[in-house]
Amino acid sequence: MKKLCYNVLALATLSTGAFAQSETQRPNIIHILMDDVGYDDLSCFGSQDIKTPNIDAIASQGMKFTEFYAPHGTSTPSRAALLTGRYAPRVNNGTGLSVLFPHTPNGLEDEDEVCIAELLKKQGYTTGLIGKWHLGHLPQYLPVVHGFDRFVGIPYPNDHGPERLGGTGVRPSGISDPAIPLIRQAQVVKECDNNDLAELPALFQREACKFLYDAVQSKKPFYLQYANIETHTPYFIPRGFEGRSKAGAFGDAVEYLDNTVGVIMDMVKRLKIEDNTWIIITSDNGPLIHKDKELENCYGRFGETDPSRKHLLRGGKYQEKYDGGIRVSCVFSWPGVIPAGTVCNELATSMDLFTTMALVSGATVPTDRPIDGKNILPLLKKEKNASSPHKAVFGFRPRGGIESVRFKHWKLIMPQTDKQGKEQPAQLYNLQEDEGEQTNVASKHTELVNQIVSMGQEANKAIKENKNID
Repeated sequence: MKKLCYNVLALATLSTGAFAQSETQRPNIIHILMDDVGYDDLSCFGSQDIKTPNIDAIASQGMKFTEFYAPHGTSTPSRAALLTGRYAPRVNNGTGLSVLFPHTPNGLEDEDEVCIAELLKKQGYTTGLIGKWHLGHLPQYLPVVHGFDRFVGIPYPNDHGPERLGGTGVRPSGISDPAIPLIRQAQVVKECDNNDLAELPALFQREACKFLYDAVQSKKPFYLQYANIETHTPYFIPRGFEGRSKAGAFGDAVEYLDNTVGVIMDMVKRLKIEDNTWIIITSDNGPLIHKDKELENCYGRFGETDPSRKHLLRGGKYQEKYDGGIRVSCVFSWPGVIPAGTVCNELATSMDLFTTMALVSGATVPTDRPIDGKNILPLLKKEKNASSPHKAVFGFRPRGGIESVRFKHWKLIMPQTDKQGKEQPAQLYNLQEDEGEQTNVASKHTELVNQIVSMGQEANKAIKENKNID
């Protein structure tokens, strides 16, 4: 049996009287987890070639976070950290999780981890996950094992199909992946070809609305994670929605996701629950920015990436060295709690959702393990003098170890040894003046570099020893 220890003082971090523990006052929660959408791929975050009016409307009704970090630069570790409130290397009792593939036999261990859906379910919430899971495709790893009452989706990305041959060392050489399964609860209901994949976003849209309707009829608060698939290669969307953006197939996919956000919000309004529903929109990591010939060969224009497309932040997914891989757009709305039309420039992470959701639901946070997520409700409420609960936020190398440290307005790349065995010194960037991380100023701030490097080393040691990061 999984043992949970709870901190009975956890609720004291909430403002006195802010949340009475009744069914009607605890918020419904809708978390829209975008896949591979970059910091400036939404028009409310500066995109000029992609229009997202529905997400923009939510931002105008609530709050934008400008310094919000995904927990990892790739999908599986990021989602594991988000659901557990723990940095990815801690997950599965410290063994971590790399990106999972159709032939990968492991996944998120129920015996080792506590997911936010489990905590909310114990508080009487109806819980659902619609879309992409990517934390294990075998029955013992699926969402229904981790506290989700309902799951309709695919167990891994939409480009892990039979078109993608092996031979890379990741998949068995010469063995093609199976058809991507559409799963309902724990049963495969369909093996999807590419035409099916193109229609899944519309199916998921309908399933999300059905979940909302059923949850409201049950008269229980609910938690829905809507994890879209179309903004991950291949950028397949339902027929009739192509060619609407100025950013190719990827732009079309983001605009279709925005359409889905509009449909979900219309449903929320029809159900008359908008005044007590907390909307969260984040991304699992940064965007794909490099061409991939295999993707193009498999999916044509739906697998194309335009490297000339400019981004505000440096780098993209698959790395945590530069902000483009892990700093993401984030929008919150919660009428009566989050002031409309506001902006938060304080440091926060997706792991904070674990702790904050737990507290507002009446649950308490496990104390038998380090939890890296913090309570960001004071930031959301824009309380006077509220500041980031994080001293720093850390990024990780693919094979372990801390690679980057975000501290105040500084970003430090940890010193490391390159593939040739040559020592590479630390890099330091002033994000207030150089958001694109182009000018290394480490030589001008030697004492600060040493201070931040020490923070990174201490955090790395704490994670290895399974201790809290100071």
